[in-house]
Amino acid sequence: MRSALGGPRVLLRRLREVMAEKVSAQDRLDKIVVLIAANMVAEVCSTYVLRVDNTLELYATEGLNRDAVHQTVLSAHEGLVGLVASEATPLNLSNAQTHPAYSYRPETGEEIYHSFLGVPILRAGNTLGVLVVQNRAHRTYVEEEVEALQTTAMVVAEMIASGELSALAKPGAEPAARHSLHKTGSILADGIALGHVVLHEPRVVITNYIAEDVPKEVKRLETAIIQLRADLDRMLERGDVADGGEHRDVLEAYRMFANDQGWQHKLLEAVATGLTAEAAVERVQSDTRARMLRSTDPYLRDRLHDLEDLGHRLMRQLVGRDHAPSREHLPDNAILIARSMGPAALLDYDRKRLRGLVLEEGTANSHVSIVARALGIAAIGEVPNAAGIAESGDAIIVDGTSGSIYVRPSQEIQSAYAERVRFRARRQEQYRELRDKPCVTKDGQPVELMINAGLVIDLPHIEDTGSSGIGLFRTELQFMVSPSLPRTSEQLALYRTVLDAAGIKPVTFRTLDIGGDKALPYMDTVVEENPALGWRAIRLGLDRPGLLRGQIRALLRAASGRSLRIMFPMISQVDEFDQAKAIIERELTYLRQHGHTLPERVDVGTMVEVPALLYQLDELLERVDFVSVGSNDLFQFLFAVDRGNARVTDRFDTLSAPILRALRDIVCKAKAAGKSASLCGEMASQPLGALALIALGYRSLSLSATAHGPVKALILDLDAKKAAAMIAPLLDAPTSSVSIRKKLIEFAEAEGLPL
Repeated sequence: MRSALGGPRVLLRRLREVMAEKVSAQDRLDKIVVLIAANMVAEVCSTYVLRVDNTLELYATEGLNRDAVHQTVLSAHEGLVGLVASEATPLNLSNAQTHPAYSYRPETGEEIYHSFLGVPILRAGNTLGVLVVQNRAHRTYVEEEVEALQTTAMVVAEMIASGELSALAKPGAEPAARHSLHKTGSILADGIALGHVVLHEPRVVITNYIAEDVPKEVKRLETAIIQLRADLDRMLERGDVADGGEHRDVLEAYRMFANDQGWQHKLLEAVATGLTAEAAVERVQSDTRARMLRSTDPYLRDRLHDLEDLGHRLMRQLVGRDHAPSREHLPDNAILIARSMGPAALLDYDRKRLRGLVLEEGTANSHVSIVARALGIAAIGEVPNAAGIAESGDAIIVDGTSGSIYVRPSQEIQSAYAERVRFRARRQEQYRELRDKPCVTKDGQPVELMINAGLVIDLPHIEDTGSSGIGLFRTELQFMVSPSLPRTSEQLALYRTVLDAAGIKPVTFRTLDIGGDKALPYMDTVVEENPALGWRAIRLGLDRPGLLRGQIRALLRAASGRSLRIMFPMISQVDEFDQAKAIIERELTYLRQHGHTLPERVDVGTMVEVPALLYQLDELLERVDFVSVGSNDLFQFLFAVDRGNARVTDRFDTLSAPILRALRDIVCKAKAAGKSASLCGEMASQPLGALALIALGYRSLSLSATAHGPVKALILDLDAKKAAAMIAPLLDAPTSSVSIRKKLIEFAEAEGLPL
């Protein structure tokens, strides 16, 4: 190997020193590429990191233009770097520019370099990035150099996996190593579980990757392999497997691989590069998994499982840990993940703490599925690479109603599922007798209670709560949980499912409220100082009409022959509504011309959440069919309060005169214009807030499913006319003279209303 500094072992020792230094993540990565370039006598060394938006970003370089760092971004399949990432195998070229996948980026200044060696940065079989060295001379890197770079990539992989590089990333472009994942499988047992990952066969945590004494590590590895083979021989001689059967076949396969000289040779080669014995096993396992996961051959996929089980056994031999994982110290709300599992193994776990199960294999009729259903835990099977996509302790959601799992879910997804779980837990106990009662105040005023929704899991709430329909369907949630932009056909399927679930009850679909702080990983992220006030919602939709038109077309087609309600978010001026409605008219014309059945009726409305709209209500109400108040945004915009900032959110009262006066103006003007006005913010989900809204004149509220029971209980006991008479003089009094919240509480207590 051509080396200025003594080969891979010296390089690994130097890397260990760099990893121990107290420097910034960028400084550490910069030092690493300099060390690699010097050690390999390479003129260029570059690190590309895979991001959550499935692109590769240049994070550090020695030799290329430094200004290209964090500026050069490639798609996951673009160029030679993308080829290494997608294939998860090294690429060694003497003249890179003649390769058909070669892609030139002028900002890097790499056109003068010809030889190219790229290796994937792998961990648990998952590609985290690509490590590249280049030289001007036409040369093919020797096998020892390839091995050295692959070994070095393991150290970089741990740095990426630790999350250290996340601080360098823009929102929506973080390293993919710890990003949110959404996977689907087959439903084994119904239920929804929120908890933390427990690996049935936990990976051995390697604390030292770099060998102090290579001959000693070789001896450790050889001894562990001998012991592993002896253990397998003893297991095969046991009476319960000696006579044959499936268990014996599995152990025979293990013994065959354990005695394979090629497998042992790869392990010893990895140690020879300067890795510890356990790090060598991890590297060979990760390389094998990355290649086999990309194979469509079911036989090879099965052999992968055999090799991984064997690798786990060998790792435990090396660290002196028994093969059987401990069932002790199971955390609360444990979600078990395994490649496969028998019913007895599942029953070994503490059932009081176990909430869910995720398997790479398994069918609904398997014994373990039957046991899971008996235990009342949510279970999903057939999740590809289940054990490789999560770490012990990761937050996870298992949805046994749809077959979905969410690893490291976003706050929006956690909130949506937490709402669902709370409702499921309480729906059999609370307010059961109120479900079918008409929602009418004590003095005969009907109040329409609807639910806020956004995912398929929300749809059963329509029936469970006895609601009047969906007053707000947040269409952006489908886009936020999807790994790529949902196609029109996928949107159509969702909207049709929603309308089918609602039946004759109305559904109000809010068009995409994305952008700003709701960044999508597969769309370009616009960094803004004030994202809530920036390029989002209808602003983004009008500037990207193709996106909005595709959604509207899907909505119109889904509502074929039925009534449809479409609502635009964050309208700031009447002209924006006119532009958005024109898109609906255009799509109706298109569908009519192409012979599609149109909706029976299309009502078009808008959210009232931008204060400027309060002074355009007369003109707006001439155009819309309905309005719905977004009290969350209206409140924060009126008071200039970031509702995500805990330091200021409690400084202003949502039941103070300024906000209530604005809400009164909206409902009064809507009634005068003969248009319906509802409210779909969090205010409606609080009994006291609902009391204030009904007193102001609102007769349609859209709220969370869990709030239906408490709010309906209050409405049934409420005299709406009394409430209106109580609140009217308070709104007209000086704002500092009285606390409206206090007066509302006093009124509720005097009337015996449940809060």
